[in-house]
Amino acid sequence: MMTGISKKPLVVYYSSTSNNTARFVEKLDCNSIRIPINLSKEISVSEEYILITPTYSGGHGTTGAVPKQVIHFLNKLANRQKCIGVIASGNTNFGNSFALAGNVISKKLHVPYLYKFELLGTTEDVNNVNKIIADAGEDND
Repeated sequence: MMTGISKKPLVVYYSSTSNNTARFVEKLDCNSIRIPINLSKEISVSEEYILITPTYSGGHGTTGAVPKQVIHFLNKLANRQKCIGVIASGNTNFGNSFALAGNVISKKLHVPYLYKFELLGTTEDVNNVNKIIADAGEDND
């Protein structure tokens, strides 16, 4: 094994048909896998990953904050065990519910809530998340 070369963790993400999260992930310097929109399709992850998810809730507390597809993905023990952190998107119009899915998943999986961004994210958000991904890869050396 070569030393000094870090392996960036995989990014696993969910994006609805709006593709907001998908467009954000496409700007990142990482390998990624999309959680299928169709609940009958399943994916399994065999390496450590950072989860990126939108938040659904519209200000109604934690109920419905995590998309059903993300819950379905995380219901597989092997998928839960490989998650090393979560990043969430949301809409600041929803006040305290902004990016709430990140809080919910972080607490449930006992992983760090690494970052939150609004809707499509900004260039600054992309740069910050790229740094988080790079730093996570260095932690795995």
